[in-house]
Amino acid sequence: MRARAVALSVLLAISGCSVAESAPGTATNPTGVVIAVADRVGIEDLGGEDLLSPGTTVSLGDFPDQVVVLNIWGAWCGPCRGETEHLIGAHEDVADLPVAFLGIDVRDNDRDFAVDFVRDREVPYRSIYDPAARTLLKLKKYRGVAVPTTLVLDGQHRVAAFFVGGLLRSELVPVVRAVAAEQSP
Repeated sequence: MRARAVALSVLLAISGCSVAESAPGTATNPTGVVIAVADRVGIEDLGGEDLLSPGTTVSLGDFPDQVVVLNIWGAWCGPCRGETEHLIGAHEDVADLPVAFLGIDVRDNDRDFAVDFVRDREVPYRSIYDPAARTLLKLKKYRGVAVPTTLVLDGQHRVAAFFVGGLLRSELVPVVRAVAAEQSP
């Protein structure tokens, strides 16, 4: 039962731009640790308007049976800006695997600011545009989150690992590779 409690909680990062509280009495899971398959919790299909293509939607359902690296970010967030190059590098490093990356841009009320951020940095993957941060509310049912947070979802879109606060390419790639290796026959 303790393992489940550990898997259902999140390490709250002091360095995050914003932090949500964990449920009282729950333990924390060290950030970046792969959660045992039996202890993983699925998340509902998240979706919304594509940041770069107004009127077009993008969702987890667009990536069936794929590992998904889900990054919650905002162009206004310092740690988010710092981790972007690491996410892009990780995306390149795992391009040979059945892995998709999906961003969720939260609290950017000026869409043009967020679009410029993505284009200037040549971010190669899509992002949901969510200025009201409604997707964060959906994720809080499963994990306390901060901005930035990166969740690694297995092929069934269950939380397999998470990182709260800015992350490095060298932290993310081995975790993504480990979760993707579970998909192999």
